[in-house]
Amino acid sequence: MNTAFLNNPVFGVSLTIGLYGCAIWLKGKKSWAHPLLVTSIALIGILLLFRIPYESYNKGGAVITFFLGPATVALAVPLYKQMLRFRKQLIPVAIGTLVGSVSGLLINGLIFMWTGASHTLLLTALPKSATSPVAIEVARMIGGKPELAAVLTVLTGLFGSVAGPWVLRSCGFRQDAAIGAGVGTASHGIGTARLLADSEQQGGISGFAMALTAIVTSMLALPLSWLF
Repeated sequence: MNTAFLNNPVFGVSLTIGLYGCAIWLKGKKSWAHPLLVTSIALIGILLLFRIPYESYNKGGAVITFFLGPATVALAVPLYKQMLRFRKQLIPVAIGTLVGSVSGLLINGLIFMWTGASHTLLLTALPKSATSPVAIEVARMIGGKPELAAVLTVLTGLFGSVAGPWVLRSCGFRQDAAIGAGVGTASHGIGTARLLADSEQQGGISGFAMALTAIVTSMLALPLSWLF
């Protein structure tokens, strides 16, 4: 392939958006097809098949990464629209999110510590339940690897968005507040986007839980990194 074309940011942007469009089409045909998961697998497959260096693709991928921040902020819109209905549930959801956020940080650290992972990997994985822009910066701040933190965060979000709602319902949680808080706390923006496709109320609550988790993670990650 033409090296100049591969190194052009238009290549990475066009490839990603094109594949995501195909994944959305597939979702309309097959309900089980998760658009982000399908896009990720297809991207990895194409890069490996055609031996395209990740550095070349990422010149365009970095442009998409830049928009993670604005996209995350945009998730406040469904929260604002649902605020009047959500006010009575604010305190229980906030308490549940705080407990889940702190538990997630502690469990992340303990699992990686007990499995003998390197200290750098532990620090990288610590903020993986926060939204990607926050997890990347927190990992950089505490001495982890931001690039790997982004991968772990996306994988966490993908797993939570695919399995989270099903697991919560299987455990008997049917209320919008419970599902929204659980998915938003554990699976950040990817899980929130998944819920928005089914229920704006669940998505709004999930957006609140995601934002609170990001704040808690930013505040506690550094002290916990000293502990571990």
